[in-house]
Amino acid sequence: MPRLDQKVAIVTGSSRGIGAAVARRLAAEGARVVVNYAQSAQAAEEVVRSIHAAGGEAISCRADVADEAQMQALFDTTRQHFGSVDILVNNAAAQAPASLDTLDRALFQRLVEVNIWGLIVGCRLAGRLMSDRGRIINFSSVSAHKNIAWDGMYAATKAAVESLTRTAAIELAPRGITVNALIIGLVATDMVSDVPLKVRRTIASQTLLDKVGRPEDISGSVAFLASEDARWVTGQTLGVNGGYLMK
Repeated sequence: MPRLDQKVAIVTGSSRGIGAAVARRLAAEGARVVVNYAQSAQAAEEVVRSIHAAGGEAISCRADVADEAQMQALFDTTRQHFGSVDILVNNAAAQAPASLDTLDRALFQRLVEVNIWGLIVGCRLAGRLMSDRGRIINFSSVSAHKNIAWDGMYAATKAAVESLTRTAAIELAPRGITVNALIIGLVATDMVSDVPLKVRRTIASQTLLDKVGRPEDISGSVAFLASEDARWVTGQTLGVNGGYLMK
């Protein structure tokens, strides 16, 4: 039997990149998946179709993670369609390279709204609406642990993700809900397309495995944390970055 047979998973920002890979992997493990998107409806439907083609169950649902009313509607739609919510993967994120000199208030606010407030909203609603013994998986970044000049604000939001993961794990423990985070390195997605090639090559050379990751390199760890195999793991951060933080 698949590890996540009949579990219901919401994956935010899953119309492409890491989120899409996670949605497909959870579906392959037997979960019924809600592919969330903010703007890319067509891309989200393509992910849904690929899951259906592989024999899985999925729907798409639009919601901006920073808007609590839209997130409430996402949870409500999920429960109406599938009957429950068992897994939440807080994947949606905003990133834009900016130095202290070029960072403006609008960008600052968007990074905070999506990366911090959006995670708080997701964890809050999961605590209210998720099934007991549910799973929440958040995404941090190696940027929170290594100093990268053009990435300071993004790094700050991801440091907040790790802190919030630990406090959410404490608050949701009475419900049996586990909350964990992955510390992700550079992964070949649209989100990092603006990162200069020289910087990408430098980061790859600094991993023990000497490469840039792929979305599929992340999805297996998410599937583990979402499964019963990880029932005794909570409040933790797991490095999934090719050993970047060790070199």
